Amino acid sequence: MNIWSEMYRKAKQVQNSRTISPFIEAGGVAAAILTANNNIFVGICIDTSSSLGMCAERNAIANMITHGESKIRIVKILRY
Repeated sequence: MNIWSEMYRKAKQVQNSRTISPFIEAGGVAAAILTANNNIFVGICIDTSSSLGMCAERNAIANMITHGESKIRIVKILRY
C-alpha cells in the first residue's frame, strides 16, 4: 500500500462525523500527518458554537507533538 492510501485509510478510520451536544460537532473533517520518522498521526475537527473548536490539522499536530515528534513531511485532509 502506498503512503497516500495509508494516510487516507487512517484518517477515514477516525473521521466519523457526529454531534457531541447541541453546541458541539466533531469529525466533519479528518487529517493525517506523516512525520519525518515515517509515523502517521491523525486528528479530527471539533466545531463549537463558541468558536473555541479545533481544526483537524491542528488536532493531528497536537497528537504528533504529544507523542514526541515535531517534523512533518506530508499532510492529508479529508472532508465529508
